[in-house]
Amino acid sequence: MAHALELKFTKEGYDVICAQNGEEALAAMGKTSFDVILLDLMMPVLDGFGVLNGMKEKKINVPVIITSNLSQAEDIKKTKELGAVEFLVKSNVTLNDIVETVVRVLK
Repeated sequence: MAHALELKFTKEGYDVICAQNGEEALAAMGKTSFDVILLDLMMPVLDGFGVLNGMKEKKINVPVIITSNLSQAEDIKKTKELGAVEFLVKSNVTLNDIVETVVRVLK
């Protein structure tokens, strides 16, 4: 999914940086500024909840859109409490839906 999103957003004219795990994502946020972050909850090394906590601790204020197949109400609530602005269930959305959500969040 990450590679498909990278190709789609690059084709749409966006600059894209992909991280293979949560630790790599947090490190990238410390080096580069981002307009929006697409974040999965299930990642190696550090999961999405850990990334959101790390962003909060480091005061990284970037809109985060969660794209995950975890869809329990408590997961959604927890991500919102940690600062996520949107929660998309990957199995219920298309790549175009994700692009539209990013465009809306960036406005």
